[in-house]
Amino acid sequence: MNALLALALIFTELSLIAFGGGNTILPEMQRRVVEVHHWMTSQEFSALFALAQAAPGPNLMVVPLVGWHVAGLSGLLVSSVAKFGPSSLVTAFALRAWERFKERPWRRIVQTGLVPVTSGLVAASAIVINEATARTWGLAAIAIGVAITMLTTRIHPLVALAAGATLGVMGLGI
Repeated sequence: MNALLALALIFTELSLIAFGGGNTILPEMQRRVVEVHHWMTSQEFSALFALAQAAPGPNLMVVPLVGWHVAGLSGLLVSSVAKFGPSSLVTAFALRAWERFKERPWRRIVQTGLVPVTSGLVAASAIVINEATARTWGLAAIAIGVAITMLTTRIHPLVALAAGATLGVMGLGI
């Protein structure tokens, strides 16, 4: 299958199942580009994800980076349109319907039920990225330390990223 067509199909599908935020599809995105198509290694995927998270903009900047890695500028454009187009259309439709039913009692029940689903999907994404990057006990300890710090303080994510990188460069991740 042509790489551009494969990118379009993968990211259109992921666009339509990205329920609860873009990061919920990271495990499946990683599985498709690493394990199914072998376009990159899990370490390369994690590096692209880290680069995307450090850059300003939407939290799923990894999508155009994957497209660029696979097929250059054409891949960047195809993956971006395929990922962000369908979900934007569905979101616009859903928001109109959500507003229309804002007084319905079932709406609060649906919202309450979606919280644990979304939390679980985000946690699964974190596990996939961590498995690909924390290859030693030292790196796992750094990742756990940064995660705990982020959960218990109001430290800026870039400070945590810089601290983790500094510890890794100092050789504490070996």
